[in-house]
Amino acid sequence: MAQVTVSIDGKQYRMACDEGQEEHLIDLAERFDRYVSHLKDSFGEIGDQRLTVMAGIMVMDELSELQKRVKGMESEVLTLRKTRDEALTKADKSDSVMTSALGALAQRMEDLTATLAINKA
Repeated sequence: MAQVTVSIDGKQYRMACDEGQEEHLIDLAERFDRYVSHLKDSFGEIGDQRLTVMAGIMVMDELSELQKRVKGMESEVLTLRKTRDEALTKADKSDSVMTSALGALAQRMEDLTATLAINKA
């Protein structure tokens, strides 16, 4: 396990993470620190624990909103896939009808050619 030191609200915390995840953990800590700093600027010194809880709730609120957006996008993707599948099915049927019509037309042309050849002879 790798270890990194992150800073939140001016305090250092030593944390463990998987190898290769150090930069990601540092980035997460910096983002969380911005939440804490924003709250501290807004409310002043209201206690470390309260600031941390409030910042955690803000993060969870943001996560909840993103999850709602993802669900909406998943629903939209499902609708688009269904529409695409219906369009492909319709196109396949149209192709089949067109192929049949062209086959019938080709057969009629061959029959006319044969009739003209017989009449010519």
